[in-house]
Amino acid sequence: MQIIEHSVLGTRSAVLRLRRPGSRLEFLVFPMLHVASPAFYAAVTKRLRECDLLVVEGVSGRSAVGSALTLTYRAMPANRRSGLVTDPIPYASLGVEVLNPDVSAEEFAQGWRAMPLRYRLQMWLVIPFVMVMQFFGGTRRLLSPEIEMSDLPSATDERYADHEFTEHAERAFGGERDERLLAALSELIGTRSAERIDVAVVYGAGHVPAIVRGLFELHGYRPRAAEWLTVLER
Repeated sequence: MQIIEHSVLGTRSAVLRLRRPGSRLEFLVFPMLHVASPAFYAAVTKRLRECDLLVVEGVSGRSAVGSALTLTYRAMPANRRSGLVTDPIPYASLGVEVLNPDVSAEEFAQGWRAMPLRYRLQMWLVIPFVMVMQFFGGTRRLLSPEIEMSDLPSATDERYADHEFTEHAERAFGGERDERLLAALSELIGTRSAERIDVAVVYGAGHVPAIVRGLFELHGYRPRAAEWLTVLER
């Protein structure tokens, strides 16, 4: 199942509608990117206003490591020629109930500190180079095949799957956050599955395979439809 698609026309994101028999509650999963065209965020905003509940990603509070990591993608719209922007959606002002089950900045920092020191030092050293590459080549990357994502591991993912750094990074930046999200979605299913509501799950595209897999394995939800939104036109 394709989540982020690259083609000669540009890059698109698939908004997935998940259903299961016996439940009136449906999920709309929005695979988000930290940086995209203004038109992409406008299209997402329009669809979010039509939902009944928003479950939104977002580490609460500030931490040094979190701020440094955000700089790696904020460098892209800093190049004004790119025409890109960071996510400007005012989730709390859309007139729709918002739920944020993500970790706090302190919890995020604890996960970071749990990584071996050598890997943390490597990341601090790499961040400046990534910022320069994003500033000058971010648009090209958004329009390249490497941006593609599906629910299956890519060749690169499989190559590094057993690498110790990959294991620590996934645990620090994804594992607990995905678990908390799935716990929140499970509670919604347990308490509101008799209601005909659309629940939007607005999380980074990298979290979407775990979301889709978790909702299927835990509750039998499957993707039944998809709508493509253009992230960036070529």
